[in-house]
This record gives sequence, structure tokens and C-alpha cells, in this order.
Amino acid sequence: MKSILFTSAIINRNRVKFLYGFSEIVLEPYHMNRNKNGKKVLFGRIIGSSEIKMYEFEKMCNIRVLPKERFSPMIPIIPRFN
Repeated sequence: MKSILFTSAIINRNRVKFLYGFSEIVLEPYHMNRNKNGKKVLFGRIIGSSEIKMYEFEKMCNIRVLPKERFSPMIPIIPRFN
């Protein structure tokens, strides 16, 4: 069920809100995958930050997709060296 929610949020570029441990996280989801231990993880950027972090599915609860809050993905620009 979590995979379906996050897949639709990634495709539609919707922000999500969930509890991670004891913290409430509002996130712009970018990618889902499995870590080296085989656990499902979500990669995303917290609002107001430029860092992309990894979150384990098993530590998430109370997931909500925020359909009215859309985002544009941050594309890093790498300077070229001559």
C-alpha cells in the first residue's frame, strides 16, 4: 500500500507527509528502491532543504499525499571545468 501511495506521488509530483519515528516529515519524493539490506526505501527532499535523504518504509506511518501541493524537482547544475 505504501508503494502505491508513493508511486502516485512521484508520478504526479505531489508532496507527502508522514511520521518517521517521532518526527513529522513533509517531503518531495523522488525515487523508491531497496537498500543494501533489501529493505524498501524512499529518497526525497525535505521542504526548505537542498539535501536528499533516504527513509526506510518500515519506520513510516500515517502517510498522506498532499494533492494540492505540487513541486518541481531540483536539478543540480554541475559547473564544467575547462
